[in-house]
Amino acid sequence: MPKNFMHRWLRISTSWILGLTVILLIWILTEKLSYVAIAILCVGLLTAMQYKTEFEQKKEQSQYVLTLTDRIQFAGQLAVKHLPVGMILLNHAGEVQWHNPFVSNFFPKARLIGHKIAEYLPELDPEEHLLSDPVMIQIHGKHYSCVYHRAERLYLIEEVTKWISLQEKYEEEKPILGFLHLDNIDEAGQGLSDQEETLLISKVFQAISEWALRYEVALKRIDTDKMFFIMFQKNLDRMIHDRFDILDTVREMTRNNKIPITLSLGVASLGETLVEKSKHAQAALEVALARGGDQAAVQSKEKIAFFGGKTNAVEKRNRVKARVISHAISNLLQDCKRVIVMGHKQPDLDAIGAAIGVVKLAELNDCEAFIILDDDLSAVRKLMDEIEKHEDVNDVFLSPDQAMQWIDDPDTLLVLVDTHKPSLVTEKRLIDRAEKVVVIDHHRRGEDFVEDSVLVYLEPYASSTCELVTELLQYQDHRLTMDTLEASALLSGIVVDTKNFSVRSGSRTFEAAAFLRRHGADLMLVQSLLKEDLSRFVKRAELIRNTELYQGKIAIAVGDESRVYDQLLIAQAANTLLDMQGISASFVIAYKAEGVVSISARSEGDLNVQLIMEQMGGGGHLTHAACQPEHKSVPECKQILKSLIQEQLEGEETS
Repeated sequence: MPKNFMHRWLRISTSWILGLTVILLIWILTEKLSYVAIAILCVGLLTAMQYKTEFEQKKEQSQYVLTLTDRIQFAGQLAVKHLPVGMILLNHAGEVQWHNPFVSNFFPKARLIGHKIAEYLPELDPEEHLLSDPVMIQIHGKHYSCVYHRAERLYLIEEVTKWISLQEKYEEEKPILGFLHLDNIDEAGQGLSDQEETLLISKVFQAISEWALRYEVALKRIDTDKMFFIMFQKNLDRMIHDRFDILDTVREMTRNNKIPITLSLGVASLGETLVEKSKHAQAALEVALARGGDQAAVQSKEKIAFFGGKTNAVEKRNRVKARVISHAISNLLQDCKRVIVMGHKQPDLDAIGAAIGVVKLAELNDCEAFIILDDDLSAVRKLMDEIEKHEDVNDVFLSPDQAMQWIDDPDTLLVLVDTHKPSLVTEKRLIDRAEKVVVIDHHRRGEDFVEDSVLVYLEPYASSTCELVTELLQYQDHRLTMDTLEASALLSGIVVDTKNFSVRSGSRTFEAAAFLRRHGADLMLVQSLLKEDLSRFVKRAELIRNTELYQGKIAIAVGDESRVYDQLLIAQAANTLLDMQGISASFVIAYKAEGVVSISARSEGDLNVQLIMEQMGGGGHLTHAACQPEHKSVPECKQILKSLIQEQLEGEETS
């Protein structure tokens, strides 16, 4: 519309108002009719002029609108023909009724009109596109965004290749922070000359530098055994694809040493800022170290992924930490009125034995203590029968509901033994409501962990939780006297988890056993607790009978789907299979309850069963682990298990 149109209208309106005002003034000031006539004539002239002006303006406005409409139509035609946006009109049958020249570039030799759009672009089906959300398609290597307007039956297609490339570049170049820790670097130098130790460490650092160069990692040493590094997301993806082969490189390089050097890495892509990513990377490193080292922990948005972990944790040679933890627990016990000790569901001898040991710790510090009992005690039935004969020990057991009455008291301390996972404890509500929680465990740390615990004593190098609790008892300032049953319960936990001291038994394991023996542990009582009934032996034989050899050296036994087996029997079957000639790993899958599948896994160390069980919702150690997959049948679990085993074996071949 012309800019002076509104100005003209205002001038005309002003003239009309001015004319009326003049007439009114003349009529008031004089009574002579001649003046009135003149005034009327003036008004008439003004009216005629106004009418003529309005007519011309309307004519000019109409002409302007017609011209503008023509221009808009021409611009629309130009846009349809030349703008880089595809347009496809469909009829009611979903056939192409019309398309602009941009669409012809997709299929220069084809005639789209009259054909279904899905014949040429299968991703575009108007029947499925109920919403107007964009659909991404690829044509000749380029990316396009397609939006369907249902009311008009119109597809709009826009090329977004540059945006996709920019987004991919942004994702690939996200900064990733990490920490690298050299495990056992101090212990590895023991027994070596200064020259040999220097040469060994130099070789390790040279390997790390070459690895950093290969993956474009900026590496900075911040301590004698710790490094900080930063890289892009695309480099992390390469590391994950190669399964952090630096772990194998350093381990193989120092394998001939009395104590080989291994690496632990904590990497984080989670976090909006570099400070947040640094905190997550440090936390991931702590998890990797808590799991025994020789592995990489990668913290992403979804979860922590673990790589490596092919060796057992090296037993620490000093007792400083045990002494410090023992004194710290004493201080906590002295500040509390009562202690509630809780293990995992379906407790074994290690859980019950460790719980009895913690009660003894509380007794030494004049603190009342109780143990939470699970409903399923099949694995410790013989020990519980012995406990019932001893009133002093039997009185400390109570149900979870009884413990709930005290847990809200700030002076109540909750101690978890033989587990650190809230999902596995006897009563999770106690953890949720407890103000102070202590964790004592020997399993490798998993992603599921107790938050805000006041004290954590988690040592994966230990044979059992009973070994850890026994060491804590040794460093108490009070004179220790133990009942035969108490000492025997602790010793039985060590014997069970070490399979009669044949696996994962270090020097401190034997020292703990000797300490318990000196304080009254009865070997005959321990042996009787471990004896097996003939009926259970027959059931285990039936379970083992249905065994398949996978990859020639991995035994997978499957229980009868119509029967239910207790957890201890499943675990014993896995142990028995591993003892067979030529078997390097064993898995037993069976129902432990109605609709609940349990898997026990054992390994000689070549296959990391912990990583496999973690991917199925469980956990454990490198050589023995377990899980209870939810909402899965036995055949489904077997199929998933095989694929995970194959995945790990293929990863080892490529590493």
